[in-house]
Amino acid sequence: MKSKPTHHTTSLFDMQFVTSCISTTLVLLLLGMVVFFVLAAHNLSVYVKENINFSIVISDDMKERDILRLQKNLNKEPFVKSTEYISKKQALEEQTEAMGTDPQEFLGYNPFSASIEVKLKSAYANTDSIAKIEKQIRKNTDIQDVLYQKELVNVVNDNIRKISLLLLGLAVILTLISFALINNTIRLAVYSKRFLIHTMKLVGANWNFIRRPFLRRNFWTGVLAAALADGLLWGAATWLVEKEPELVKVVTPKIMLLVSVAVLLFGVLITWLCALFSVNKYLRMKAGALYRI
Repeated sequence: MKSKPTHHTTSLFDMQFVTSCISTTLVLLLLGMVVFFVLAAHNLSVYVKENINFSIVISDDMKERDILRLQKNLNKEPFVKSTEYISKKQALEEQTEAMGTDPQEFLGYNPFSASIEVKLKSAYANTDSIAKIEKQIRKNTDIQDVLYQKELVNVVNDNIRKISLLLLGLAVILTLISFALINNTIRLAVYSKRFLIHTMKLVGANWNFIRRPFLRRNFWTGVLAAALADGLLWGAATWLVEKEPELVKVVTPKIMLLVSVAVLLFGVLITWLCALFSVNKYLRMKAGALYRI
């Protein structure tokens, strides 16, 4: 009786595929976190800069309708994000609440002046731009003073610049490390198939035919690993925003979408290229060299 031929097939989702996906997911998760922090740092710098404000102190001789007209004109300026008018009465109430006593009771008059609090757009939140804006505002003779914390503006801009450079350097280093880690994982997987690659060469298979299953397998490894990493990153971002609602201005859907796309591109590109380099290495080897590695 003739025995039936046995067909040996290799499933795409075997244990080697699973372990490769898990290790690649962890690397992409780390890479995605760095991309997230680099992108979020920009939003954070904009958020911090746009919360730096300066006060335009108004002369007591200026009538309220003129002050409101001045505020309206300021809102039309390209450097202004928002303005808030604080009347003499409102300033007195705020200071009374802050100090716990009413200065008007022992002075006999309201010592505070009306003011307009101005928040700048992030592009203008630096000392050079503020100095030009101050010069422009002071042309109005009803403006008593323009107050802002110059040291705070300098410190904020210096720290943002340093953090941005640090994150950029970290991103480059971790990209190289990620490539090395994923490359080692794929090289080990291809190494175990080196004799199969050589056998296929002996029976006349061309290089593209031999490479195709390895490239397809690692393409799907990259896609699945990126999807898992993106899911974890979205989950973490959602948790952060729920815990601290103010972070919604920093952790935006646009940033998360960019992070997801970056992780997917990195995952597919790195796994595909590493598979290509590894398979080509064994395709070029002679039979004797396969036993010495």
